[in-house]
Amino acid sequence: MFVTETQVRIHYALTDQMGVVYYGHYAQFYEIGRTEAIRQIGYTYKEIEALGIIMPVVDIHSRFLRPAKYDDLVTIKTTLKEMPAHHKIVFHSEIYNEQDELLNTGETTLFFIDAQTMKRCEMPVQLKEKLQLYFG
Repeated sequence: MFVTETQVRIHYALTDQMGVVYYGHYAQFYEIGRTEAIRQIGYTYKEIEALGIIMPVVDIHSRFLRPAKYDDLVTIKTTLKEMPAHHKIVFHSEIYNEQDELLNTGETTLFFIDAQTMKRCEMPVQLKEKLQLYFG
């Protein structure tokens, strides 16, 4: 299993009239967590794209437990629970406030796609090698 944590301060533009984070922004939090997770593995989205591989989101689920509010410092915990297989990678997200209360959970599935053919492809070997350090 591979787990990372990233913090984000909630700024005013992320909130609705009630000072609560608008639900549509949680997908962005998941993306921030994924981007930083891949970076902590020792790779970047930019490097994956340079190989001619894109990673579209194909499925997303979100569960709202408590609100995040203006000026909160939230922690995005991003987990890969299993070694990605074939063309698919699944990221699990948990968002916590400063009191360590769980605010939101999410799951995002992405496919590895050949940018020229737009067909599914295997995970880049370079990324697979780095992930194997965490999964054995």
